Order: sequence, then C-alpha cells, then structure tokens
Amino acid sequence: MLGTTLILALRSIRRHLLRSFLTILGIVIGVGAVVTMVTLGKATTAAVQQQISALGSNILQIRPGQGFGRGGGGPQPPNFKPEDVEAIANQIAGVTAVAPQASASATAIYEGANWSTTINGTTSAFLTVQPWPLVSGRYWTPAEQEAGKAVCLIGNTVRQNLFRGGDPIGARIRLGNVSCDVIGALSTRGQGGFGDQDDVVVMPIKTVQRRFTGNRDVRLMLVGVDTDYQTSNVQSAITDLLRERRHITGARDDDFNIFDTKQISDTLTGTTTLLTRIVAAVAAISLVVGGIGIMNIMLVSVTERTREIGIRLAIGAVAREVLLQFLVEAVALSCLGGIIGLVIAQGVILALVPLMQVPWTFDPQINIIAFAISAVIGVVFGYFPARRAAALNPIDALRHE
Repeated sequence: MLGTTLILALRSIRRHLLRSFLTILGIVIGVGAVVTMVTLGKATTAAVQQQISALGSNILQIRPGQGFGRGGGGPQPPNFKPEDVEAIANQIAGVTAVAPQASASATAIYEGANWSTTINGTTSAFLTVQPWPLVSGRYWTPAEQEAGKAVCLIGNTVRQNLFRGGDPIGARIRLGNVSCDVIGALSTRGQGGFGDQDDVVVMPIKTVQRRFTGNRDVRLMLVGVDTDYQTSNVQSAITDLLRERRHITGARDDDFNIFDTKQISDTLTGTTTLLTRIVAAVAAISLVVGGIGIMNIMLVSVTERTREIGIRLAIGAVAREVLLQFLVEAVALSCLGGIIGLVIAQGVILALVPLMQVPWTFDPQINIIAFAISAVIGVVFGYFPARRAAALNPIDALRHE
C-alpha cells in the first residue's frame, strides 16, 4: 500500500514538474542555507582554533602596556629587562620556561634577492614554550646563544623569497648591515592572527639586542605553564611579581598586560559558534516559508482532484487511504527539496572554502538533521490538506466541477 502510494505521489509530482519545483524552492533554499552556514561556521571555528594553537597551548604572552598598542595617548610603558625574565622563571611555581623576545625589522639580502622581514631575537626556551620543528639544519647551541653569534633560523616565506625553494643551510645572508649564517630552516606555520608567521628570521636574543636594537630591552615574554597548574593562578602570581618589580602600588593600573592563549581560543570559539547558530536560525526561517508553500500547493491539488477523490471514495477507498496518499505526496515533495538543498549546499561549500581559507569538513550530523527536518515539515504542513481531502463527502466530491 505504501509503495503504491509513493509511486502515485511521484507521478503527480512529475505531472506538474515546474509547479512542484517552485513549491519546494523554499525547502531547497532553507536546507541549503542552514547546512552551508553551519558547515562554514564550524570550519571557521576550526581555522581559528588552528591559528591559536599555532601560538602554543598553555602559554601566557606578557607585553608592556595595557593592550597591543600604547593606548590612551600616554607615554610608552617601559619594556621588560632580562632580570624580569629570570625572576618569573625562578620565582613563579608552575612556569616551565620563559622565552624573552626582542624584535626588529630589516631587509634580508642574498645574491641579489631581497625581502623585508621581521627579526625575532629569543632564547632556546622559545623552542620549549612554543616548539617549532625544522625542515633542515639545526638550532643554535648554548655557546652560540651566550656569545651572541650571528646565526639564524629562517621561516618558509623568507626561504622562498631569498632562495627560491633551494637549500639555505650554510648560506650567509645580510640583514641590514649584519651578516648572518643560516643554520636552520623552520617548518611552515601559515597565516596567524597577527599575519604571516613564516615571514621571520629567528636569532639569539643577545645578537638582536647588540646588533639591531642597541639595548637590553625585552618587548615580549612567552611563559610556558605546566599542565598541572591553573593558568589563572600562574597569571595572578606573575601579575603580583611584575607589579612589585615595576613599582606599581595601590590602585594604580598595570602598565603591562598578560594574554592567556587558551582564554583567547575559548572566547573566539564561543563567539564564532554563537554567530553560526544565529545565522543558521535566521536561515531556518526559509524552511517554515517552504512548508507554507507546500501546504498551499497541496490545498490547490486537493481542489483540483476533488472528483478523483470522490471516485476513489465511491469505489471503496477509506478516508485514511486518501489521507495517506496526499500526506505521502507532501512528504515526497519536501524530501525532494531537502535532497536538492543538500547537493547545492555541498557545491556552495566547496566553492567558498578556498576563498575563506578554511578547512573543508563534511559534517554528516547537520546533513542528516537538515534532511530529517525537511521530512518533518512535509508531515506537519501536509497533514491539513491531506485531512481535508480525506474528510470530503463522496457524493459532493463527484458533483464537483
């Protein structure tokens, strides 16, 4: 019985193909929009988490000032000193390593090729706090770090622009007026929240301080936190220590800021997830509109086929069979719209993923849920027309013109 009813429903849809397509257009748009929005939202969340994870997990970033800039038009807060780095490493429980950083900008030159890049001076603790594997070469030795040797590790962007993909190990490049021996090539990290992470030359911090900045200032500290400790407790202890060392007393505001990469990741993930849900909810309104369209066209169909319904009832069909016929037709229409919407959604996702530079992922859960909702809409909005058809009086239906 159900199979025969489904065949009759498909024949009816095929008989009025254009009308059927226009009927399910709302379902197509609704399913396609919801699946596209949710899938791209999850892909964006994954991309954000990937970029944040590139900064490292369980890491506190400490900078002078109350934000990333000076802020408020006041004087520039003093930078940190090497003694501050040692104090945090030695006096704060739960700290695994502290990597100081001093930065400068320069033009890297090698055999006629040149590239403007950032020079990042740090210590070997940087590789403990924020591991960065090499594709070739080696890291500097403790002796080279202590002596402030002019050795460097180059990021992939610098390597591509200076060496055109060739092997840079052992080459001598010039950074401004300083010659530097390339001892290692860093693996690719890609784009991060603050730009191209591979556009960098990493050197011992003493080299950068002596040859580029001309002072002992530390502009940034990366603090690795033991997983057995709460980062909030470690952050509070570091705040108290730095306030003491920088002579900040009473109610005076801190002249430094501490960012917890995990908190940043959680905040951004929560924000993108919330926005995805809001957009998906707005897109889901199209499903309701599509359901109304199905109900409307099914009512028209009942009116058009009143004589057919009368004949069926007159030759022995019961009301529930008529109800089932029209209900199956409504569900078939809605499911067909759901399938078309899913196909269109995957095409749109494949087209947008490269433009948005986010990873493509197929989420079977949202696809199944969207299709199930389309079927439910067919049942809900198709029941009233089907009930109306089943309630027709056979004699009145046969007299209908």
